[in-house]
Amino acid sequence: MKFTMTPAETLAAARAPEPGDEGYDPFEAFDRSQGSEAMSDPYPIFTEVLAECPVHHGSMEHRFGIKSVSDKLAGGRPVTSVYSYSGAETVLRDGETFSASVYEESMGKVMGHTILEMDEPEHGIYRALIQHAFSRREMDRWENEIVHPVMNHYIDAFADRGRADLVSEFTFMFPIHVISMALGLPESDLPAFYRRTVELINMAAEMERGFAASQWLYDYLEPVVKERRVNPQDDLLSVLIKAELPDGKRLTDDEVIGFGRLLLPTGAETTFRSSSNMMLGLLSHPDQFEAVQNDRSLVDAVVEETLRWETPITLISRMSMSDTELEGEKVAAGAFVDISLGSANHDPSRWDNPERFDIFRDKKIGMSFGAGVHLCLGINLARMQMRVVLDKLTDRLPGLRLDPDAETPAIVGLGLRSPAALPVVWDV
Repeated sequence: MKFTMTPAETLAAARAPEPGDEGYDPFEAFDRSQGSEAMSDPYPIFTEVLAECPVHHGSMEHRFGIKSVSDKLAGGRPVTSVYSYSGAETVLRDGETFSASVYEESMGKVMGHTILEMDEPEHGIYRALIQHAFSRREMDRWENEIVHPVMNHYIDAFADRGRADLVSEFTFMFPIHVISMALGLPESDLPAFYRRTVELINMAAEMERGFAASQWLYDYLEPVVKERRVNPQDDLLSVLIKAELPDGKRLTDDEVIGFGRLLLPTGAETTFRSSSNMMLGLLSHPDQFEAVQNDRSLVDAVVEETLRWETPITLISRMSMSDTELEGEKVAAGAFVDISLGSANHDPSRWDNPERFDIFRDKKIGMSFGAGVHLCLGINLARMQMRVVLDKLTDRLPGLRLDPDAETPAIVGLGLRSPAALPVVWDV
């Protein structure tokens, strides 16, 4: 596969000022928003509140002394926060008591009506349609035809240099490129797609721009979806359009577009963060990195431990549909329920020394992809891309290590976590 634009050219075009919007750079805005949320380590507080009680009344953000997004979204309803692994699992597996419809007032306004906010039986119907896009056959095609070429394209740009920032030059960029190719979009449209995607995933910091980016993506994808109905191709949009249940039900144009937009924050955002966290975990533990280089059968263990140790998204939400009890605490009907995936993944009742990054620990699946009927549809895609990241960087950058002349990188953030930069060097 040949690309007509270098990564630097693509990024420069995406960052170029637009008419009437001179001086605004969405990538700089995204970086600023990440810095403003900087929190080097929330886990001591998670440990503290979990030791007090596995379930607390009040939002998670209150424990960190910051403005609560959950309170705003709750709109005056009571907020309950769940910190234990068992509590998180109970909530996520009981979709009748704890509804995903809570996302109608947040993500629903941006993405439209998607499976993220659906409960059973509607959720099961739509999931059955959409999962065709994530079949083993499709994942094999993505890996061989899209993921490998795209990652090589970005690594080619710096492989001979001997040093790079893996975040800004690789992990932040390749997932959006992968999704755009999976959707069957032309490379010439990639800069604009990059720009709007970054504005969309930065919605929490710049709401108005985020809504505008969401509308732009809808307007962009709508004619593409209509064209694919007439002339289907070998791409994700065509797979979604052709998917059919036994009763003949198919996705509407709006539903296909909604899922396409949903892939950006749930796919690109999480893949960039989890890949960055994985490489920092390994590079900060050279003995474990060496073990993986010598024994690639450990790659799956690296992926699972990374997702447990530093999940890219630490919080998801549900709504209590009736008065109930959770871990001995009463939860009122209508309560906004925060599930702390970060705390659940560090629950000492499930993992010994949970703060430690250890790829050799006994295998126990964490909560990063959720649980129950809403288990992340892209779980196999995310794991596959993390495996390929590790293989590519290990094979193509011999002697890869943290840059000794740069500031030591750290994972930051509360709701979303990853390093802002990952400076590395290797042997050339």
